Amino acid sequence: MKYRLGKLLAICATAGMVLAVSRDARAQVTQAAGYTPPDDTPKVSVGGTIFADYTYQDTPTGKDADGNVIHQNAFNLARAYINVTGNISHWVSFRITPDITRQTLTTTAAGTTLSTDGSLVFRLKYAYGQVNFDDFLVQGSWLRFGQQQTPFVDYEEGIYRYRFQGTIFMEREGPGGSGSFLSSSDVGLSSRVVFPGNYGDVHLGVYNGDTYSKAEANDQKAFQVRLSLRPAPMVPVLKGLRLTGFYDGDHYVKDAKRERFIGSLTFEHPYVNVGFDYLDAKDRTSVTKTEVHADGWSGWITPRTPIGIEGLFRYDQFKPNKDLVGKKKRFIGGLAYWFPVTKAGIAAALLADYENVKYEDFPVGNSNAKPQEKRYALHTLFNF
Repeated sequence: MKYRLGKLLAICATAGMVLAVSRDARAQVTQAAGYTPPDDTPKVSVGGTIFADYTYQDTPTGKDADGNVIHQNAFNLARAYINVTGNISHWVSFRITPDITRQTLTTTAAGTTLSTDGSLVFRLKYAYGQVNFDDFLVQGSWLRFGQQQTPFVDYEEGIYRYRFQGTIFMEREGPGGSGSFLSSSDVGLSSRVVFPGNYGDVHLGVYNGDTYSKAEANDQKAFQVRLSLRPAPMVPVLKGLRLTGFYDGDHYVKDAKRERFIGSLTFEHPYVNVGFDYLDAKDRTSVTKTEVHADGWSGWITPRTPIGIEGLFRYDQFKPNKDLVGKKKRFIGGLAYWFPVTKAGIAAALLADYENVKYEDFPVGNSNAKPQEKRYALHTLFNF
């Protein structure tokens, strides 16, 4: 009996040793070479963007409260972002960005609204959640819901890089010579898919269509899509070349069209960035009114040097109504210095520039029949 009991204990001890060794062996098994597990640690980052400038207007002159002729000039704060970004997991990320705006007293036939003193106040620019598709699509593909960047403006500004001087052509000009043809932000649902091999991407979405600064006015929605292609991503000298098409289909009210088409050609290189954009726009604010067909184009070049000195040369030409005479022409020329930085997403720059705007051949009484504008400015960018 003692012999059998001892033998049983010996067998159990041996089995335990084998099991322990087996567990240790499994614990020492490593992941396949080159595999990095996704980081699901929640993260939150806080950054900011500041556009500040001093602008002197040579013409037209104005008058002060006593009737003295003056050249309007001012120190301005055009943008002050607070960027709160982060990841809940490698699947889910988010962004919240308030921005400044100057509120003013507005008086209409219906009465007085927005009773403020012209102070700079914060408003919401971006607030969205994002589901990342990196696990099964090319990195950079995602789905967004909330108040977010629209497909074209943010894309173009990433190449142009001089938003701190002023907005791009499609955002600076608008129907009837006022407002904007496109907004940089709107509320909606969108998705971006990056093509394999760095051949480009497509970004499409459905938005309210009334921009981030207005509430939805009716039941109409805007469909926007941007398709960008790199024809030769493997050729070193041509990999920065991109062809882009953009379409925005919307309505002011039912059967009253608000439509934009943009064709764009851009080229990026360590020593120069170049862009050309063509805009075709149709606006009919009501079925009781005639459709207005506008078009225009913008060309720009930014020569660059290894020591941070860059040039900016841009020319815009805009025809508010193709059925009527009159064109608006804008020239921007400047010299910039970009301070050296060592981390992506950090930037600081100074730009001294001259801007000349001409309103040519507009009939007397037309809202675009304005005197020539000449401005000199020092613009600054701080992004961190």
